[in-house]
Amino acid sequence: MSEIQTTKYDVDNDHKNNRKNIVKFSIYSLIGGFMFFIPITINGNASIMLDHMVTFIRNTFPAFVPYYLLSVIALGAVYPFIRGTWNKGNVNTVLSFFKLLGLVAALMIVFNIGPAWLFNPDMGPFIFNSLVTPVGILVPIGAVFLALIVSYGLLEFIGVLMQRIMRPVWKTPGRSAIDAVASFVGSYSIGLLITNRVFKEGKYSVKEASIIATGFSTVSVTFMVVVANTLDLMGIWNLYFWSTLVITFLVTAITVRLWPLNKMSNEYYDGAKPQYEEIITENRIKVAWEQAMKVADNAPSLFENIKMNLKDGMVMTMAILPSIMSIGLLGLVLAEYTPIFDIVGYIFYPFTWLVQLPEPLLAAKAVSMGIVEMFLPALMVTEAVLITKYVIAVVCISSIIFFSAVVPVILSTDIPISIPKLIVIWFERVVLTILIAAPVGYLLL
Repeated sequence: MSEIQTTKYDVDNDHKNNRKNIVKFSIYSLIGGFMFFIPITINGNASIMLDHMVTFIRNTFPAFVPYYLLSVIALGAVYPFIRGTWNKGNVNTVLSFFKLLGLVAALMIVFNIGPAWLFNPDMGPFIFNSLVTPVGILVPIGAVFLALIVSYGLLEFIGVLMQRIMRPVWKTPGRSAIDAVASFVGSYSIGLLITNRVFKEGKYSVKEASIIATGFSTVSVTFMVVVANTLDLMGIWNLYFWSTLVITFLVTAITVRLWPLNKMSNEYYDGAKPQYEEIITENRIKVAWEQAMKVADNAPSLFENIKMNLKDGMVMTMAILPSIMSIGLLGLVLAEYTPIFDIVGYIFYPFTWLVQLPEPLLAAKAVSMGIVEMFLPALMVTEAVLITKYVIAVVCISSIIFFSAVVPVILSTDIPISIPKLIVIWFERVVLTILIAAPVGYLLL
């Protein structure tokens, strides 16, 4: 049984009136919420504070950052062999050797040695500067502030309030709402870091964690700005942003009812005591407050919490970076030098033709490239008409799953979901997004 039904909930005044718990919940949640969710403008750039911190570090220590990233990639590449996990299954073996290849590629880029094609601005430098660098800085820093979001009651407070929406629509606990917000406003890497942490605590089942990882872990709003600028959509930014948000989560509401997500296990993380979400039917705000106070009361010290989250963040960063470097680079090479995506594009042609997109074959080839890197489809349609640009721009965000970053991040978590299932979910999301976004575009543009 994955839920406990309750109609009444007695508020514990000892927790409610504990000033220390109120201060912990209020101050830590406000700081964490500000860091993750509140866009502010600095030097003309509007983004969340975490992103500004990444920019500050990149601009202040430009000579140091590449060597920091290289050291993390090196540690990540040898880590599976040190732990002896490299040969525990075919996927682990393949990914472990890809991580070694990622280290080789990173060494060549940092020390400027290797074949000329590697230094094409759209190849090695793009992967290293646009993906490896921000993720490598963001995840450890985000992990520090993650302690403030997940450990002092905010997760539970929002969870109770959002329960009546999340469970019936997306079949996930109310607390998963914060994952969705963290991903859309902040970063998929932060969203997945939250998901993995909560999953290991027994607060998500395998099925719930899989739905959240593949349905809510979008690229951030900052990536949406990049896509919109590339396709000259900033003139309709608000339409693009809000319609993409709605379409993305509408697609998720459908995919959770399709295979493979609808058949995922309802078991919990091995060794974790399941913490079932109670179904609240009355006194919702009071119950939300009480649950938040209980979590704040039982939380470890701030120092211990930060230390634990920072360790998790560094381990995840080590797992992510070499995979992004190798798998992402391989995808770009295949897209540039082989016809594979021209062939795969024909799979999507019936759908782009069905919704009457201009140049349906071009659109189909573009969306097929999204499995490698979410930004590639946008590069294919920069000269297309507005409706095609809009649909492809939405697909870039809504498809969620791509091998240059999100897939390695998901595989580096403890969520047991296989690559073939991730590919099926990606296909479903792309098709559904095309079928939904095209009518929306024709109606609103």
